Amino acid sequence: MWIKSYSMVTKEVTKEQMWQLWSDVNRWPVWDKSLETTKLEGEFAAGNSYIFQPKGSPKMKLKIHEAVVNHKFTDITSFPLAKMYGEHTFEETRDGLKLTTTMKVVGLLGFLWRKLVAQKIVDSLPQDMLTQIEAAKKLQP
Repeated sequence: MWIKSYSMVTKEVTKEQMWQLWSDVNRWPVWDKSLETTKLEGEFAAGNSYIFQPKGSPKMKLKIHEAVVNHKFTDITSFPLAKMYGEHTFEETRDGLKLTTTMKVVGLLGFLWRKLVAQKIVDSLPQDMLTQIEAAKKLQP
C-alpha cells in the first residue's frame, strides 16, 4: 500500500464553497484545464459513479465511495489488480479551512499504478489546490 497526503490552509473560501465546487462534477473542466470531460451519473453521493477524462487520456469510470456534505468525499478508481482512493477533506480550524487530499493505492499492481497515475496527481496537488481555491472563491458561500 502507498499513501501520500497534501494539505493547505486558507481563509479565502468556506467548506460550503469547496463542497459546491467538488460536488458539481460536470463543471470540473471549467476550472481544471487538464480535464477533457467529466460526467456525473446521478447525484454526488456514495455508490454513484462519474466519468473522468484527462486531456490526452482515455475515459475512466470512478465510483464515489463516501460523500459527507461540506466535509469530505472519497472516490475509487479501479485498475487491473489495483485500486486508487482519492480522499478530499475540508476541515475548519482556527487558522482557516484546511484542505487535504490523500491518495492511496492498494493491490498487487499498486506499484505500477502509483508510478503511472498516482504520483503525478500527488506532484500536482499544491498547484491544483490553489486553482481550486480560486475557482471556489467565485461561488456563493
